[in-house]
Amino acid sequence: MPDQDKPAEVAAKAAAQRAAEAAKAAEAASAAGAVEGAEPLHAAAGTSTGPGASAAEIEYAAALLDAGELVAFPTETVYGLGGDAQSPDAVARIYAAKGRPANHPVIVHLAPHGDPGYWVEHLPPEALRLIDAFWPGPLTLILKRAARIPAAVSGGQDSVGLRCPSHPVAQALLEAFSALRGGHGGVAAPSANRFGHVSPTTAQHVRDEFGGSIHVLDGGSSDVGIESTILDLSRGFPALLRPGRVTPQDIAEVLGEAPRLPDGSDATAPRASGTLKAHYAPRTPLALLPFEALEPMLAAREANERVALVARVSRAGRWADAGGVHFIAAPEDPHVYARELYGLLRALDRANVTRILIEKLPDTIEWIAVNDRLGRAAAAFEAQG
Repeated sequence: MPDQDKPAEVAAKAAAQRAAEAAKAAEAASAAGAVEGAEPLHAAAGTSTGPGASAAEIEYAAALLDAGELVAFPTETVYGLGGDAQSPDAVARIYAAKGRPANHPVIVHLAPHGDPGYWVEHLPPEALRLIDAFWPGPLTLILKRAARIPAAVSGGQDSVGLRCPSHPVAQALLEAFSALRGGHGGVAAPSANRFGHVSPTTAQHVRDEFGGSIHVLDGGSSDVGIESTILDLSRGFPALLRPGRVTPQDIAEVLGEAPRLPDGSDATAPRASGTLKAHYAPRTPLALLPFEALEPMLAAREANERVALVARVSRAGRWADAGGVHFIAAPEDPHVYARELYGLLRALDRANVTRILIEKLPDTIEWIAVNDRLGRAAAAFEAQG
C-alpha cells in the first residue's frame, strides 16, 4: 500500500491545483474578450496584468500566494512583494528575492474585512481608534504578535506590523487570499525592490528590478508614493518609527496625545521596515544639502561633468539653465513631492549624470516624511565615503 501523503503535501498539491485552475480561467476569459484590452494571462512567472485587474487575474494571484509563491501588487503607497504571512517558507522567499536581512521585519497586509485581532496578543483601544480613523490607508501599527503567528514576519521579534491598504487591486487580492484561508489570510509585503534601493511605484519599476521572475499585478501608479507611516503601540505608548502620509498631528488628533518622534534615542524601539540609516537609495551618488552648500559643488565640478540638480525654482537661479546641469524643479507641495520622489530618483539613474544634488527641504513637520526618505538615500553614499 503506498504511503499516505502528509497533510502539508496534500495542502500544497491542492493549492497548486487551484493556481492551475485559476490560470486556465483567466486565459479563457481573456481569449473570450471578457477583459477588454487586457493582455492574456499565462501561468508562467513574470506575467503581469493591466491596471484594471480582472477577477480571474486576482483569483490566479491569490492562488499563487496560497501555493507559497510570491506576487508583486500595487498599494496606495508603493508596490509590495507579497507572500503568505503565515508561511515561514514564503517569507523566506521574500527575503531571498530582495536580498533582505532576515532580522529586518516585514509588514502584514490585511483585507478590509480581515481581523487584526487574529494576529496580535491584544488589540488595545488606541489601536481600534486608529484603525477606525485610518484603515484602509497608509498607517502600519506595531503590536505584540500572537503566538500562532510565525516569528519570521517580525525578524524574530515578539511584535508584528499590520496595515490594511486602500488600493482597490490590493484589497481585491487580499480578500481573495483571505477567503482561501478561512478569513484569516494575511500577506507579508515589503516594497517590491532589491533591499536598500528605491521603492517601486509602478509595475514597470518592479519589472525593472526583477525582470520576469516575479508575477506582477498592475494597478497603475501609486498615489501616495512613499511607504506607510509606522506607529509602535507595543510598549504602552505611541511612538513614530517611520513617518509617512499619516502625520504625527493626525495621530495626535485621534489619540489625544502626540506620538514620540524618532530622534535616535529610543533604544527600546522594535526594528521596523525602512528604518535603517541608509535606505531608499538610487544607484547614482546622491547628496542632500542646503542650497548654499550645493552651489560651491556646482561651481567646482569638472568642465565635462554632467550633474542633476533638484531644487526649488525660487532657489535655483542661474543653475537652472547652466550647461552640464540637468535641472529638475522640486515640487513645492510635500504630498506631490512624495508621490513623485521614487519615480524621479529612478529617472535620474537613467539620465547619464555622475551625481544627484538635492536641495534640503524645510525642517518642518509637513516635510518630515520626504526628508526622512531623502536623508536615508543620501546616507547610503555618506557611508561609502
